[in-house]
Amino acid sequence: MEPNRITRPEAKVLAEEEFARFADLVACLTPEEWETPTDCTGWDVRKMVLHVLGSAEAQASMGEFIHQLRRGMPLNKEIDSHHWVDGMNELQIRERDRLSNDELVARVRAVGPRAVKGRWRTPPPARYIPLPFGPPIGWAPLKYLLDVGFTRDIWAHRIDIHAAIDRPMPLTAGHDGRLVADIVAEWAGIHRQPFELVLDGPAGGKFTQGTAGERVEIDALDFIRTLSGRLPGTGVLSHPLPL
Repeated sequence: MEPNRITRPEAKVLAEEEFARFADLVACLTPEEWETPTDCTGWDVRKMVLHVLGSAEAQASMGEFIHQLRRGMPLNKEIDSHHWVDGMNELQIRERDRLSNDELVARVRAVGPRAVKGRWRTPPPARYIPLPFGPPIGWAPLKYLLDVGFTRDIWAHRIDIHAAIDRPMPLTAGHDGRLVADIVAEWAGIHRQPFELVLDGPAGGKFTQGTAGERVEIDALDFIRTLSGRLPGTGVLSHPLPL
């Protein structure tokens, strides 16, 4: 397949749009939906939104990012995790848990533009600081997070929330489809096995790599949930790509 990766100017538009879509979703949650468990162990919808807010506020402010890194890393031992980001996620939730749902909605709505602005004003030298993402990605520069990683995280959690509350997720080829295509390109480049992939739905498409590969037909969002470990995968879909 010919890689069709997201460019940095396009990434900014996608980031702005994803924050807006996530805010729209959060604003229409019912009291019962806030308490619904998600596919992420230990997180209901409210905790997931608290994490997204905390992450966005770290994107918007280098001081907040450093605070979360310093205070979050020690929490890894307490929560029995070995990935540096998990402690930060836990801190984000704990420090914002006092917010009412209405306050949370307002904060999520306000932080999106500031988060994107913060990401895009990161100076070039800092954008290339290497970070350990773990397998299968390994080490990658900070710009991987700034350009697509943070946006994918919000988008994946929007998928999680829609799955949890059992509401269909509004999808467009220009937004969700571009995120899917970029993920397919990265995923294919990592495992390098031949495949013929047919992803159903507005965010889907047809993708091939090599010849005589396994043919898989699956809903586009189920494909994403499989790669990220939310759903089980076999064959070529057993190759993960954490989101």
